[in-house]
Amino acid sequence: MKDFIRRPEFVRSLEFWTATSIFIVAVFFRISAALTGDTSGMPVLDVTQIGRVPENYYRLFFFPQLFQYAILYAAFLLMNFVIVPHLVARKMLGLNIPFALLIILVLGVGLGTIDTYLKHYMLSSFDVIEDAWIFLFRERILYAVWLAIVFGFYSIAKYAGVHVLEHYDAFEKKYPFITLGGVIALIMWIISMFFLIALINDRNVVAVWAIFPSSTVLFYWYAIYRLIPRSLARKKPFRFYMLRVFLVTLSAFIPIGAMAAIIANSADTGFPAGIINSFFQFLVTAPASWIIYMRSMKGVEELRTLREKLGESRANIDFLRSQINPHFLFNALNTIYGTAIQEKAERTGEGVQRLGDMMRFMLQENTQEQIPLVREIEYLHNYIDLQKLRTDDHPGISIKADIADEVNAARIAPMLLIPFVENAFKHGISFREPSYIRIGLELRGEALNFDVHNSRHEKSERDPERDKSGIGLVNVRQRLELLYPGRHELIIRETGREYFVHLTIQLAGEAGM
Repeated sequence: MKDFIRRPEFVRSLEFWTATSIFIVAVFFRISAALTGDTSGMPVLDVTQIGRVPENYYRLFFFPQLFQYAILYAAFLLMNFVIVPHLVARKMLGLNIPFALLIILVLGVGLGTIDTYLKHYMLSSFDVIEDAWIFLFRERILYAVWLAIVFGFYSIAKYAGVHVLEHYDAFEKKYPFITLGGVIALIMWIISMFFLIALINDRNVVAVWAIFPSSTVLFYWYAIYRLIPRSLARKKPFRFYMLRVFLVTLSAFIPIGAMAAIIANSADTGFPAGIINSFFQFLVTAPASWIIYMRSMKGVEELRTLREKLGESRANIDFLRSQINPHFLFNALNTIYGTAIQEKAERTGEGVQRLGDMMRFMLQENTQEQIPLVREIEYLHNYIDLQKLRTDDHPGISIKADIADEVNAARIAPMLLIPFVENAFKHGISFREPSYIRIGLELRGEALNFDVHNSRHEKSERDPERDKSGIGLVNVRQRLELLYPGRHELIIRETGREYFVHLTIQLAGEAGM
């Protein structure tokens, strides 16, 4: 449903049914007025006919009104759904531009012809009947041109709204105060404004509908985007917010009143409109905006927490999967097998024991949120010692680990350190060239310092992991951001022949978990 709303077809459907509904309602009220004998809107020249339905009511008023509604409705459908889409797409401009001008001319002539009935009472004021017709037709053609101008502004505003709907995700990120419901409400207001201007001659009604909804939307966006966020930093945010709202509504009183007076063409309309608007924004829109903002922020905070937990869970699952690495397991098993042939029991038993401890750690303790730092260190020792089984016989390979064992009761998220060591063994060991790995770990107060420094060697062309990055490094970055935001520092430097990692984690509060 949300995807359909954001498509242009939704706006076209909204326009069609809004226009059709207004047309049907207008026809219904006109028929209802005829059936009940309501002749309001029809000029009565004979005072003796007040309260009665004139004999020429249907010929001079009822049917001309229906024809007026129909010709306006038909002109809107043609211009909005046929001509303008082609003009926007720049299709057949040589045909559509003259056709649009013809529609405006036909609309003016049609309304002028209808006015010869609706305004028949004006004909007697002209000495020559042709002058009266010229006056009526000229007035209606100018009216049609004015409607075309209004329709042009309407089309620009509508296509701007359609553009926002189509790219709503980008607009929402850049302007979070713009909501999907607000955009749809704005489009509906634009549609209704056009039909009010086209069908209703009462300027007071147009002025009210032009000012109140638009000023309410603008005030809501201003409150959400500026007033409320700036008020939250204060000691009493709601009181400060309402004080600023009072100043804003007070300063808007004169502009709103002046605009209402201009639209209604009546100075008497300005003051009441300004007063009503100020009271409405202060008593209704301002508190409603505060409530909506607070609920929205609560929802955003809950969503952020859920996303963090979901991201952490996915990271842990992905990381666990990454540890069950067939490449490493096959290397380990091949090492144990070769050792078994050479020395039969001692080193083989050691290798099997360490591998068992590692697998037990991965399957049991890796699922916990926090583990003692000493257990993470034991896993590092097991991994390093297991790798040494296949490197000790090569004098060109140097592996040194200076890892502190006295870490008191410090705790850490599991499997945060091993990816860097795995990466060092994967890319830093070569049986053809001199290689080295230096690993250091110390705990100073609540700060854990961890360093890995290793040589780098190009993989052979036949190595299936030649183009792959280090095991879990992307994952561990994500986990550090989730688990220790603002409490860690990761520095990685690399050259063609060396690779260096420095990680500092503030373990404050971990000991008591």
